[in-house]
Amino acid sequence: MSETPVEIIKRIYERFNARDIDGVLSELADDVAWANGMDGGHVHGREAVRDYWTRQWAVVSPHVEPVAFRTTDDDVAVEVIQSVFDLDGQPLKGQTHGLKDKTVMHIFRMENGKIARFDIRDAP
Repeated sequence: MSETPVEIIKRIYERFNARDIDGVLSELADDVAWANGMDGGHVHGREAVRDYWTRQWAVVSPHVEPVAFRTTDDDVAVEVIQSVFDLDGQPLKGQTHGLKDKTVMHIFRMENGKIARFDIRDAP
């Protein structure tokens, strides 16, 4: 029995928060388009996602907690609480690199059991 997209995405959040980058990358399509929450736009491909997260984790320690999932025929929308900490584990004060503690929507497009696109939107 194959996993549902929601089960795959829940596992991705667990792996991201544990900094298991290879575990997350294994769930992405080779040519994934991944939203760049620090600089804007998207990065393309697994290695670009690896580079993006490596740069991000060198300056901040983000944590994302999914609180609600909504599926459509094409997408999975996930409401998440995004918390950002400094490298000592202290909550970030104000805003740094476009990131701050807030609720946002993550939109995942699945193709052939892999994540093909990831976008970030403001929560409604």
